[in-house]
Amino acid sequence: MGPDPAVAAVRRGVRAVLEPAEPGSPVLVACSGGADSLALLAATVFEGHARGLRVLGATVDHGLQAGSAELAQRVVGQMATLGADETVASRVVVDGGGLGVEAAAREARYAVLEQMAQHFGAPLVLLGHTRDDQAETVLMGLARGSGGRSIAGMRRGFDRFRRPLLDVTRAQTEAACAAEGIEPWQDPFNDDPRFTRSRVRGVVLPLLEQELGPGVAAALARTADALREDMEHLDRLTDDLLASALTRRDDGLHLSLVALECADVALRRRALRRGAVLAGAIDAELGRAHVLALDELVTGWRGQRWIDLPGPVRGVRRNAAVVIEPVPGDG
Repeated sequence: MGPDPAVAAVRRGVRAVLEPAEPGSPVLVACSGGADSLALLAATVFEGHARGLRVLGATVDHGLQAGSAELAQRVVGQMATLGADETVASRVVVDGGGLGVEAAAREARYAVLEQMAQHFGAPLVLLGHTRDDQAETVLMGLARGSGGRSIAGMRRGFDRFRRPLLDVTRAQTEAACAAEGIEPWQDPFNDDPRFTRSRVRGVVLPLLEQELGPGVAAALARTADALREDMEHLDRLTDDLLASALTRRDDGLHLSLVALECADVALRRRALRRGAVLAGAIDAELGRAHVLALDELVTGWRGQRWIDLPGPVRGVRRNAAVVIEPVPGDG
C-alpha cells in the first residue's frame, strides 16, 4: 500500500527538485513550523535520504511575535524528530527601512538562509510556498497593476532557492501533516487583517471561488506559469540591452541614449526600470508612472530637470545618457 495521496503529492514535487543533486550533498529546508514547511521537510527527509543526501532543517525567528524564541526551539525539535540530519535556528532583526513589515521580514529571511546555505555548502534551499501562495501573489500583483512581472508570480527557482510545492495545495500539505502525525503551528499573522496577504487569503479568494466557482486559485497559478515563460524571455533580452547600454560611474548609473533610442519600447522601459532598481530605487515602490517619466527623458526630452524615484534616487538626462543618481545631500 502506497503513501497517503497528499503525502505522495508533496514527495513528488520534492523528488523532481532533488533529482540533479549529487549524493552526499546537503540540502537546506526552510521551516517555519507551519503545515507547508513541515510537510516539505518530511518529504525532503524521505526523498533525500533515499538519494544519499544530507537534509538540514533551518528555521528563522523574525522576533515579531511574543514567544517567537520558544516557537523556534519547538520547530528545531520537530525538525529533529522528522529526521533532519542537522538543525539550525537564527534570529533576525526586521528593519523596515522604507519597506512594509512583510517585505522587510522576507528580505531578512532570504539573507540569513543564504548565509546558512553558504556555511553548510548547500547548493539547494527549499521553500514551502504552495499553489495557494502563488494564487495570492498573482492576485495581489494584478490588483497593484504592476505589470507582467508581478502577475507572473513567484519563480519556481532562482539562484540556489527552489519551490517544490507550487503544484501542491495548502489543503494537501495540511492533509499530509495529518497523515504523518505532524502537528503544525498555526501562525496568527495568517489571519491578521492588517496584512494584505491575510485579507486576500481569508476574504478575497474565498469570495472569488464562491462567485466564480471553484478553481480560481488553480487558474491564477496557471496564469503565473504561462507568463513566467514570457517574462524570462524578456528578461534575457533586457539583459542584452543593459549589457550594451549600462555604465557605472562615480556620479551614478548611466544608460546610453544611443542604445535606448534604438530599442523596442517594451525592452527600453524594462531596462530603465531595472537600471533604477540596480541604482538603489525601491523595487516594490517603483511604479509605472516612474518608468514612463524616465522613458520621457529618452523620447520626450523637453529640458526636464530630474525625475524623483523611491529610494531615494533620481533620474536625470546628462551627457548623452539617462543617469540614475543618489539625491544630493540625502542620508
